[in-house]
Amino acid sequence: MRFKPFPSDSLFAKLQVNPRLNPNSGPLHFLLYPFMATQAQPLCSQTPIPNGDDDNDDLLCSSEIITSPSEPEAAALDRPNGYLTGEARIERAWAYWNKLGRPKFIVAPMVDNSELPFRLLCRKYGAQAAYTPMLHSRIFSENEKYRSQEFTTCKEDRPLFVQFCANDPDVLLEAARRVEPYCDYVDINFGCPQRIARRGNYGAFLMDNLPLVKSLVEKLATNLMVPVSCKIRVFPDLQDTINYAKMLEEAGCALLAVHGRTRDEKDGKKFRANWKVIKAVRDAVRIPVLANGNIRHIEDAWQCLEETDTEGVLSAESLLENPALFAGYRTAEWASDHEEICKDGKLDQAELLVEYLKFCEKYPVPWRMIRSHVHKLLGDWFRIHPHVRDELNAQYKLTFEFLYGIVDQLRELGLRIPLSVKETNQEKSSANGTSA
Repeated sequence: MRFKPFPSDSLFAKLQVNPRLNPNSGPLHFLLYPFMATQAQPLCSQTPIPNGDDDNDDLLCSSEIITSPSEPEAAALDRPNGYLTGEARIERAWAYWNKLGRPKFIVAPMVDNSELPFRLLCRKYGAQAAYTPMLHSRIFSENEKYRSQEFTTCKEDRPLFVQFCANDPDVLLEAARRVEPYCDYVDINFGCPQRIARRGNYGAFLMDNLPLVKSLVEKLATNLMVPVSCKIRVFPDLQDTINYAKMLEEAGCALLAVHGRTRDEKDGKKFRANWKVIKAVRDAVRIPVLANGNIRHIEDAWQCLEETDTEGVLSAESLLENPALFAGYRTAEWASDHEEICKDGKLDQAELLVEYLKFCEKYPVPWRMIRSHVHKLLGDWFRIHPHVRDELNAQYKLTFEFLYGIVDQLRELGLRIPLSVKETNQEKSSANGTSA
């Protein structure tokens, strides 16, 4: 039976209609909404970058960075969430999701690619929530430099999922406590299928050790002030996937993101995500569920929501080429199949790159991340003028001046590849000289 977020006789439902029961003040707040205790503490401090680092991969694009705290502020909060179980835990999961506004369009976690400036760019163009890149829990716990460079945020960067990979519950909890004042969910990566995850024994390769998976979720769910979310891939067998999802829910997962491909289906262009499996998971569990896979443009997002009945959709690779996807913009590849209904959206990837670079100037990140986004955003442009790409590749140390110059150079070559938007019926009628 599908779970109804607010049963009419629940205390949560009564809170919606009785202003005298105010969940935002007094002890009641901590009983019903303990997750809210840290939500209003965004990370906005700035500290100087240490000098003398010659490793180009670790160089930052400015002399200031917004960093995570060296000591977890959550330590001052002495009321963990583990005392709630069963139906109360499910109600709380939905109450919290509703409090966040039930975001539908979400930036998926991408290693080195869903960093703060890119998240802000996607949010400007329709994304309603976002994940950080996957963070390594052990390195995050041990290495202050790693923390300061790999996790940055600001007050506009909400709702925010901070994702960790891990295989040790105690290490994961230590890392999670450092970020919980600055996010809305701490997410555990159970979906990474890459070889590095196999070597490190994390991500989707923990599907072979479900007791460890359960212990990781339970450790966070019983000790954190913010809820725990999980991102998974599916098993080849549907029932195994459903049992997996139910186990995560019982362990304390408050939100589940399901990538509709198996661990072995790494190539998104070769293997289509199975939305029917995602729908089956949605029907089997009572917590909010998000769908991941096959989201190339906004119509895909709406179709996925309809077919899976999930709360939201995640996009990854498609957003890298088109951060304005959730605002309805299509790249040339996806517009060419619907030329009769598409028009020039008065926006292109070079303009998006300039906006991204401006965010990077304000919120510095490692140059390797910036270089990757330049290649993703201008990939189609570089195929037409490969000598410009070669100039970029030959540049060992990047500067903003050089990158803005790349855009100017492409403009001077007369190149523009517009993003398209869907033409409305009224616009079609006007173009045909008829009234709508």
